[in-house]
Amino acid sequence: MENKKRTLLAVLFLLFCLLGIAALYGQARQPAEGTGGHSSNRQKVTLIAKSTESAFWKSVFAGASAAGTEYNMELLCQGADNEEDYKSQNQMIDAAVADGADAILFSAIDYEENAAAIDRAAESGVHIIVIDSDVNSDQVECRIGTDNYQAGCLAGEAALDSDASALNVGIVNFDATTENGQSREKGFRDTIFQDDRVTLIDSVNSNSTIAAAKEATLQMLAAHPEINVLTTFNEWTTLGVGYAIREAGAAQRIRLVAFDSNVVSVDMLETGEVDALVVQNPYAIGYLGVETAYRLLNGQKIPSPEIDTSTMLVTRENMYTEESQRILFSFDEIK
Repeated sequence: MENKKRTLLAVLFLLFCLLGIAALYGQARQPAEGTGGHSSNRQKVTLIAKSTESAFWKSVFAGASAAGTEYNMELLCQGADNEEDYKSQNQMIDAAVADGADAILFSAIDYEENAAAIDRAAESGVHIIVIDSDVNSDQVECRIGTDNYQAGCLAGEAALDSDASALNVGIVNFDATTENGQSREKGFRDTIFQDDRVTLIDSVNSNSTIAAAKEATLQMLAAHPEINVLTTFNEWTTLGVGYAIREAGAAQRIRLVAFDSNVVSVDMLETGEVDALVVQNPYAIGYLGVETAYRLLNGQKIPSPEIDTSTMLVTRENMYTEESQRILFSFDEIK
């Protein structure tokens, strides 16, 4: 009865959040005034994300929209159709420059392949701010987001929080060309290998989709039934691995440490497919990105060239605390 009551309260809280975020997200997707040209008294910022459909990115857009309103900036939020399509991101960068953007907030799908387009934009006078995932360019003026290596370490610590005498680990990461996923995996590996109980059984990269991560996980578990710890590093792969564990009926024997939050992953945390979530602060990433653009464009100092927006480890034991509820439900509903 108590669990049902908690679930109802969480749903009511979520619905309240969705109304506010949906309104902000709607503002973020449209230029503040006019039909695409420069407003006479507004500086123009373009946010180019890795995708637009995830709860993570919708929360980033909501934060960016709030800052855009506060600082009276013209804001356009857009992103690739999938998290492998770096070419469309490059086209968006070039289009933003042609459209007169004063600053670009950018999250790179491909650390190397996005670099030339970012360099071209910077050389044309556009201020470049990286959010979430880095790009191989020395033209970036500020990097804002999670300390991905430390987030991976936090996931590693959560994986080790087990009474098992042997920890047989499987890793399901997303695209190998994306900087944030690789940094998270490095932090995770560096942490778990400090424990003599750990054996890394298998490690794979899948496309950053639910279906690809689910299939990769099912294949891994079929080949290595001894695995009792799994980890994965973003929202889509979290859902894919969680669904695989559910389909395999393996929630009781496998400890899953995953990343990010949405309606489904929070439900999986409650029902047992997920044991711990490393939750980022996407709203802050978006807000601070636009605020930093404003500072750079108006000759103001920025706090640091690297701004860490922090993470929190949420488990079934602490998921109903006020702090956990606030960070878990800072997203729009996943479709």
